[in-house]
Amino acid sequence: MKTLLLFIASALMLHAEENLNDLPTDLTVPAVLEGQPAAGKRVRMDTGALLYLPTGWTPDKKWPVIFEYPGNGGYSNKLGDTSDGTAEGCVMGYGLSGGKGFIWVSLPFVYADGSEATKWWGDIAATKRTCVETVRKICRDFGGDEKRLILAGFSRGAIACNYIGLHDDEIASLWSGFICHSHYDGVRESWPYPEADRASALKRLKRLGRRPQWISHEQTTSATQQWLTSTGIDGRRTFEPLPFPNHTARWMLCDTELRTRARSWLAKMTEAKQ
Repeated sequence: MKTLLLFIASALMLHAEENLNDLPTDLTVPAVLEGQPAAGKRVRMDTGALLYLPTGWTPDKKWPVIFEYPGNGGYSNKLGDTSDGTAEGCVMGYGLSGGKGFIWVSLPFVYADGSEATKWWGDIAATKRTCVETVRKICRDFGGDEKRLILAGFSRGAIACNYIGLHDDEIASLWSGFICHSHYDGVRESWPYPEADRASALKRLKRLGRRPQWISHEQTTSATQQWLTSTGIDGRRTFEPLPFPNHTARWMLCDTELRTRARSWLAKMTEAKQ
């Protein structure tokens, strides 16, 4: 038994030293183009969000939607992971859907004048307002299904799932589920923005109710699990560690086991509801 445990530990350590950036991608995120929205095209909306309509999209049916927030800009590390902080840099929604079956919307964080904030929240009220306006427009004009709206994010965007997405009752009421990769609201209290403390995070968490969350993180999700357990709030949570040390959402563009599981989770969460 001891030999087996040592072998498993050794294998895990070896895998943890691998670099996700060495894996080939099997998807390429579409470039942002000028013009009107169309199936298979990614364009900028008047709200500043980026809209991708899936291949086969038609306006006469209801579509599940993945709304996605990016990580902080100006980030790089020795593994080659980078983040520019822009909505254009989002990759999760395209990786999860493969460009099919889901409308994908990349959401910006914005300042009061509407310009994009590439680090943290910009103006919180303006960022929230931009999100709500975008959601309403997607559902009104492009067939977004109000019962199948998923909020996703990487790093800063993962924190935003609760920090922005559950900021008050109005915005919290929009979502049917959440995908949070790498970081989670309330785990760290040292972030440089208002109400990063756990007491404030707990107020936001209470607005989640029984809606499901996918929570992943490089190598381990233990810190998030410990924080959520300490709150005493029960929830529908799926914890999945990324078996690489990389701080990135790039794994969603690669043929990985974790992406397969994430896609399966997403499919169950967005089955058409009568």
